[in-house]
Amino acid sequence: MLREIPGPVGRLEALLDGPADNAALKAAVALGHPHPQYGGTMHTKALYQTAKALARIGCAVLRFNFRGVGASAGQYGDGVGEADDFKAALAFMHHRFPGTPLWAGGMSFGAWVGMTAGAEDERVSALIGVAPPTCRYDFGAVAVAPAAKFLIHGERDEVCSLNSVREFYARAREPKELVVIDAADHLFDGKTTEVGDAIEDLLGDWSA
Repeated sequence: MLREIPGPVGRLEALLDGPADNAALKAAVALGHPHPQYGGTMHTKALYQTAKALARIGCAVLRFNFRGVGASAGQYGDGVGEADDFKAALAFMHHRFPGTPLWAGGMSFGAWVGMTAGAEDERVSALIGVAPPTCRYDFGAVAVAPAAKFLIHGERDEVCSLNSVREFYARAREPKELVVIDAADHLFDGKTTEVGDAIEDLLGDWSA
């Protein structure tokens, strides 16, 4: 089982989920986790549910710890280093699954890192944001990207309000979809399985 991938400053601890038959893959997906300085890891519950849901619909899904988290080499890179880590993850998935559609995304801080890196990579056809902190980071590149955008946000997100995400969504380029999880906070406490359900509903029948 995959335990690590090469990163810009050393190995990155990683996990790869997906169907046994790679020939039938729907997409190869890289996901970034919430903020390293606030306890975010590739094991964060809502991110775990996102990965498992994507695997259920036929995707190969890479979760990994940013530099300095868990067994990953290096130290926190103020977003810049984490963007480089994510680009390495995208490169790994592209080479591991050549010819397969490439998707990028993540949760919270990881949504900003992953969606932005994906927006800047012409190989990426879908961007996935779970609790995207549009009020705290610049999602400008994501808004204008031609890739499809799929957003999931909590109705009661205390880090970044639903109104902020709706404002971003209104100006984002098509195609796009937004799902709101009723009464959910930023981490979707008690509602993480609903995140997985939303992923399946959004992307189960979608193709690049």
